[in-house]
Amino acid sequence: MSELPNRATPSRAVLDAFGVTGTPVPLAGGQGQSVLVGGWVFKPAEGDADEIEWAAALSERLRAGAGFRVPPPLRALDGRCAVGGWAAGRFLGGEPGPRGRWAEVLAAGRAFHAALRQEPRPDFLGRRTHPWAVADRVAWGEQHVEVIDDLAEPYSALLELRRPVRQDAAQLIHGDLTGNVLFTADDAPAVIDFSPYWRPAAFAEAIVIADGLLWFDLPPGLLRSGDDHPDWQQLLIRALIFRLVAHSENAGPSGRAQPGEPERCRRATGIVMRGTVQRTTVPAEDRPTPSVEPWCPRGDLNPHAR
Repeated sequence: MSELPNRATPSRAVLDAFGVTGTPVPLAGGQGQSVLVGGWVFKPAEGDADEIEWAAALSERLRAGAGFRVPPPLRALDGRCAVGGWAAGRFLGGEPGPRGRWAEVLAAGRAFHAALRQEPRPDFLGRRTHPWAVADRVAWGEQHVEVIDDLAEPYSALLELRRPVRQDAAQLIHGDLTGNVLFTADDAPAVIDFSPYWRPAAFAEAIVIADGLLWFDLPPGLLRSGDDHPDWQQLLIRALIFRLVAHSENAGPSGRAQPGEPERCRRATGIVMRGTVQRTTVPAEDRPTPSVEPWCPRGDLNPHAR
């Protein structure tokens, strides 16, 4: 694992190692751990050394991708991607989706995944044990867990609905696009906070749609946005399992679900099985803010994403 920061902001020695000057300014978002210094966002480095280096190198390769942008990473003056437990990337401004931008979020994701299509599967994916990695494996039937009591009933119902799906087209995907695409008037959408998984690209879209069913009033037509995929309904079921199990894993064995969460899961499951969205998908009094922390796989490099 990477070295953990020993303080709430990067030290002067860390900033000097990156060649950055300025006073760290705490930023909203990034799970409360991001700071802005000289146009760069510093956050605690996550994952082992191989994962940190891989993520930086991938971002460097993808900087000129058609139809999207990614934040360029900042390397230390000696070439390292992390120093003293801190990593950094360029601050990118913009307004996050998905409200009013659902189709554009999906389009940016498709462009991003097209650029990733030939990338090999990184070895570290199989070693990850954080809640979202566990949830991904559970969603695809590769691991079994017990969930917290509050979510046991909707979880059992989703498992009953799950059927085998072929993964011939599995590739590197972003598993948390919903709030992590930023829009400006003059630039291509910025795809941030890359959360890598090895699944069919349509699964990334299914997660966006599942998020819309759980957290937002998803525009009705978008439920069928992946109908050209033969297993679209099954991908949606897996996306709901993914979110539910991640929520449970973050809560811990004796934890409780957030208020209204079991009902939202049941409602979303019913909509997926019916294939139709009624206009008030999530009653206003039950609707969480889209920045609910336990659902977020990683702290992002851009605070506007939360």
